[in-house]
Amino acid sequence: MQTDRTIPSNKLGIIIRDNKQGTHMVIDVTIPGERNVIKKEAEKILKHKDLIIEIQCMWKVKVKVITAITGATGTISESLRYYLRKLRNNVKTAILVTAHTLQNVLI
Repeated sequence: MQTDRTIPSNKLGIIIRDNKQGTHMVIDVTIPGERNVIKKEAEKILKHKDLIIEIQCMWKVKVKVITAITGATGTISESLRYYLRKLRNNVKTAILVTAHTLQNVLI
């Protein structure tokens, strides 16, 4: 993602724009090789904090970060259900994109 200033972690998984409400949902999909998905979730949120602030300033929108983390052993973050509720109408799209990403990584 291009920004006005250099940000080291400027690669995001999926961005869903809602122009009517003026919001962007940033979905970061991760498949860590470890079991501690909660720790990985916190790392991802902190990693993209500067980029989220930059997006809000550049585009004058509210940004929500949604982390979809599934461990390589099948461990799922407890907050994943909460994040899926945040997506509401875009759940089907997010799930399909996530499934496609998983399929490409695992096969």
